[in-house]
Amino acid sequence: MANRKGELPSGSIRRQVLIGYEPLFDAEGVPIIDPKTGRQKKKRIYQSVTATSAKEANQIAAQVRATKESIVKSDLLFCEAMERYINIKRNVLSPSTVRGYVQMKTYYKALDPLPITSIDNIVLQEWVNNFSKNHSPKTVKNAYGLAISVLDMNKIKVSASLPAKQPKNLYVPNDTDVKKIIQYFTDKGDSDMLIAICLAAFATLRRSEICALDASDVNRQKNIIHIHDGAVVNDKKELVKKGTPKTESSDRYIDVPAFIIEMLPTSGPLVTISPDNVTNRFCRALRKNNVPLFRFHDLRHYSASIMHAIGVPDVYIMDRGGWKSDETLKRIYRGTIDDYKVQFASQTNDYFTNLQHEMQHKEKE
Repeated sequence: MANRKGELPSGSIRRQVLIGYEPLFDAEGVPIIDPKTGRQKKKRIYQSVTATSAKEANQIAAQVRATKESIVKSDLLFCEAMERYINIKRNVLSPSTVRGYVQMKTYYKALDPLPITSIDNIVLQEWVNNFSKNHSPKTVKNAYGLAISVLDMNKIKVSASLPAKQPKNLYVPNDTDVKKIIQYFTDKGDSDMLIAICLAAFATLRRSEICALDASDVNRQKNIIHIHDGAVVNDKKELVKKGTPKTESSDRYIDVPAFIIEMLPTSGPLVTISPDNVTNRFCRALRKNNVPLFRFHDLRHYSASIMHAIGVPDVYIMDRGGWKSDETLKRIYRGTIDDYKVQFASQTNDYFTNLQHEMQHKEKE
C-alpha cells in the first residue's frame, strides 16, 4: 500500500512550510546575480513540521505560515543580515529612511564580518565604545537602533549602554534674522527660497512638506493650504513623494496670510527645488548676511515661539504645526526668542515692582 503524502516511516505526517527567502552571497560576501533576470539569487527557506495525523500537520503548517516564523542561519553574517533587513523593510518605510539605512551601512565595519549568532552584549558594547569616539551621541543612538533592529529580526536579543545625550542649545531666530533672509532672497529674485522661507516661518511647514506642495493644494478664496504629503530623496538620489505626511497629525489645513497666497504660483509645484537645495541655499544666505547660524527647520520653532509669545493656546499651535504632543513645543519654548524674553521679563518685573510700591505706600499710611 502506498504511503500517504508526507508520511514518514514512523507513521507521522510531515509538512514542509515555505517561510521566506534568503539572499545568496559568494565566499567573499558578494551577491550572486542570476544572469537571466539580473537579480540577486535567493534560496528558499523551509520549516518542517510533523504530527500524528494529516489534519493536525496541516493545522500546524497553517499556523507557521500565519506567523511567518523565521529560521536564523548560524553562519549568516551581520552585513548579510543588514542587507536582508533593508530589503524586507524597503516597501514599508519612508524612502528617506531607507536612504539613511543605506548610508549607515558604513558604520558597522567591525560587526560586518561576524556571524550574527556570535554578537552578544560584550561584542555590541565594544562596537558602541569605539564608534562613540568619533561620532555624536545622536548618531550613536541611531546606528545602535538600526543594529538592534537587524539582530532582533533574527531573534537575537542584545543590548548595550549608550553615551549620555548632549543638551542642545538651539538658537531660535528672531524677527530681525527672518527679515534679513527674506530681503536677501527678494533682492536675488529667488522665488523658490522666498516661498519656502515664508511657508516655514509664517505657516510652520517642514522642508519635505514645502517641496511636496502643488498649486492644487491651495484654496485661494479662503487662503488655506492643505498639507498632506512629503517630498524626500531616496537611496537612488531621486526626489520622490512619500504619499503620506510625516505623522498622522501632519495632515492638516493651514490658514495663511494673504500675502503668502499671492506669491504662490497658480499651477504646478509651489517650489521647484529639493529639500537639500533649500538647506544649501539657506545656509549660504545666513553666512553672506552675517546672521547667526541656525537650521532651516528652526524657522518652524520661530513661528511656534511667536505664537506662544503673543498668547496663542498650545492646542492651536500644535494643530497648525502638525505636532502630535506638547513635549516638542516645551523644548522649543526653552529657546524662546530673546526679544520677547526681555519684553516679558520686563513686564513681570514691572508688575512686582508696582506691587512692592503699593505695599510701601500702605505702610506709610
